[in-house]
Amino acid sequence: MKKIAVIGDPDFNVGFRLVGIRDVYDVQSDEEVVKAVEDVMKREDVGIVVIKNEFLDKIPISLRREMDESVEPTFVIVGGEGSVEVLKEKIRRAIGVDLWK
Repeated sequence: MKKIAVIGDPDFNVGFRLVGIRDVYDVQSDEEVVKAVEDVMKREDVGIVVIKNEFLDKIPISLRREMDESVEPTFVIVGGEGSVEVLKEKIRRAIGVDLWK
């Protein structure tokens, strides 16, 4: 079974820890964000990565493109505008079906 990983600051991550998610990356600097994303993308045991929206600007364009195209792990951006539509599109791409039609 694949795991869920979370990338965020300590305040963002506390709720995920409370529900039992153990693969949590506490990041504060731009370098830590990039390192965490690169790490989860290499892991075979992670299926979903939850990442705080405000960290997206800290990730280089080439790595962002890899994240956007990645099916496994699937990156779920939390917070900010448009995140529901982005999530719907990722689900459609991952399973090949639009569940909202």
